[in-house]
Amino acid sequence: MKPAQQPKRQPENQPSDLLATATITEAGYHPQTDQERRDQEKEAAEIAAQFDAASRTRTIQWRPLVILITAVACAFAIYHMWTAYFGSPPTLIHRSIHVSIVLFLIFLIYPPFRKAQGLTVQLVDGVLALLSLLPSIYIATNYEQLVLQAGRSTTTDVIVGTILVVLVLEAARRVTGWALPVLAILFILFGIFGRELPGVLRHRGYEWEDLAYQFLSTTEGIFGTATGVSATYIILFILFGAFLAKSGMSALLNDLALAIAGQSRGGPAKVATLASGFMGSINGSAIANVVSTGAFTIPMMKKIGYTKTFSGAVESTASVGGQILPPVMGAAAFIMAETLGVPYSTVAVAAIVPALLYYLSLIVQIHLRATREGLKGISRDNLPAVLDVLKERGHLLIPLFFLIYMLFFSGRTILYSALLTIIVTIVVAMLRKTSRLSFKDIIEALENGVRQTLGVAVACASVGIIVGVVTISGFGVVLASAIVALSGGILFWTLVFTMLACLVLGMGLPSIPAYLITATMAAPALTELGVEPIVAHLFVFYFGLFANITPPVALAAFAAAGISGASPMQTGFAALKLAAAGFIIPYIFVYSPELLLRDVSIGQGILVVTTAVIGILMLCVALERHFMVNMHWFLCIVIAGAAILLLNSNMLLSLSGLGIGILVLVVQSILAKKQGNFGLKAI
Repeated sequence: MKPAQQPKRQPENQPSDLLATATITEAGYHPQTDQERRDQEKEAAEIAAQFDAASRTRTIQWRPLVILITAVACAFAIYHMWTAYFGSPPTLIHRSIHVSIVLFLIFLIYPPFRKAQGLTVQLVDGVLALLSLLPSIYIATNYEQLVLQAGRSTTTDVIVGTILVVLVLEAARRVTGWALPVLAILFILFGIFGRELPGVLRHRGYEWEDLAYQFLSTTEGIFGTATGVSATYIILFILFGAFLAKSGMSALLNDLALAIAGQSRGGPAKVATLASGFMGSINGSAIANVVSTGAFTIPMMKKIGYTKTFSGAVESTASVGGQILPPVMGAAAFIMAETLGVPYSTVAVAAIVPALLYYLSLIVQIHLRATREGLKGISRDNLPAVLDVLKERGHLLIPLFFLIYMLFFSGRTILYSALLTIIVTIVVAMLRKTSRLSFKDIIEALENGVRQTLGVAVACASVGIIVGVVTISGFGVVLASAIVALSGGILFWTLVFTMLACLVLGMGLPSIPAYLITATMAAPALTELGVEPIVAHLFVFYFGLFANITPPVALAAFAAAGISGASPMQTGFAALKLAAAGFIIPYIFVYSPELLLRDVSIGQGILVVTTAVIGILMLCVALERHFMVNMHWFLCIVIAGAAILLLNSNMLLSLSGLGIGILVLVVQSILAKKQGNFGLKAI
């Protein structure tokens, strides 16, 4: 039985190439027909457009414009691949070229409003696209003057800086929605009217000329660290993901997950968790991942008996979690490493155990829900065989293993590793006919990769405005001091207030800008109390990310509800419950940094990971109120308390929690035996 083949072409407004290409029916497992695939793609695109502004591209009929966009996108991708190997121009010039071309493409691809397709609108967008080239041309031709004038802006600087800010904010509005540009405008107003503000918000205030120069001519504004990472690591790893998708990686991962987990209790939900986790790590967009993999996995979950609400919750929590899963982490790991000034491997190793604990909690809750409701998996006869899947597409795993080798063991730079991995992906895809890339496929992969980069790149540029104001005004220090003062200098309450700040700041924002904002404004509060910088940054990253499944603005959960047909808000709360471990794990590694495998012996590492695993398992039992048989609410509270005791570095408390937990499970076993429901299958 052969796994399904990956489609070669996706619609222009499709958020991702990562669409499943097989169907499970009572008759068995079979590849989708072309019509089924087109219907699924159309449905996914429509749902994505409702919740993800980055999916709302215009329909372009004029052939010359289509060719222009493809040519510019491919040249843009090749430029970044070239600079990854041969080196880039001076930092300011390189980043300005990156931003200018991103803005140019956005104004050609994204309409100002959903149904704005008229000729006048297109002409205005054409003018904006050409105007987008002005900042990079100006910086390239006046680079020495900008460097030598050392903070003294000219009238031309201010004009070009103003144009750049307006273009970035408008482009961000089109691609990411209103949240990020409105936040950036509020910070601009904060920078200008600082003298009129009350209390701790008050500062000296700055003229617009000062801010415009900061945004345009320094590396602490629009062309700051965030844009720098976008112009180096992010675009290359998104291109890597685009080539993997074009070669059929999504079909491989879906088929492999089905073969491994499909037959177990609640198999389709476990398949959704595994497939969405892997793909979410690569593509870096929770919403795009939900609508692409969810179009396949959510109907499967509903078919075996999971509710609409729970099915949507599984898909959204798994997709969001992909961005905390190494090695790629949706490119956030590279930004974190750049921000902290540490090797990438340090961030990836620190993130691995918490990410695995999170996915363990999802799979265990899925299994307990299935046993509680008597749900089964998919018949083995209706599933692909592992060996068949690996025989057909297993070679596509080679680029992933090669990437891990390059990043962790080769000693080469991240840029060189990413570039070489892209080349290896193309070569490996040629090994089998089912994955072989034609010249047209390569062009499409380049274009798709650049299209997927636009949203992240313009978000990074917009964050540069916020970071620029925070840097020049010192607001980050003020906010950190305010959080610490509000908490009375007590670490636990500082963590709580930081978590709330991150959830609010992350609402409605893509994960990368959410992390950048929270890392700038909230993480310093933790480091002020002695928390290690990498621990503090992982803490704020988790909560900025989980804002995507936290009502009232849970965009990933809302997108999943659009596929499942459930209530968006109910799906959001179900996702919140399912991801409960993800809200607890950051507290664990703050109090027990050993969980991040930093400066620990093998024995210490095994001990802290073991107690964390047991604690997470007990927490899942409490959340699902089931172990062999349904659990009384009082026992749920007791075992939840035992789990909390296990999730800390104090050995005495951990042993106490272990003893209490075992006692509760023994009671459950006795109750199960009395009900004639005793045995491992009942767990």
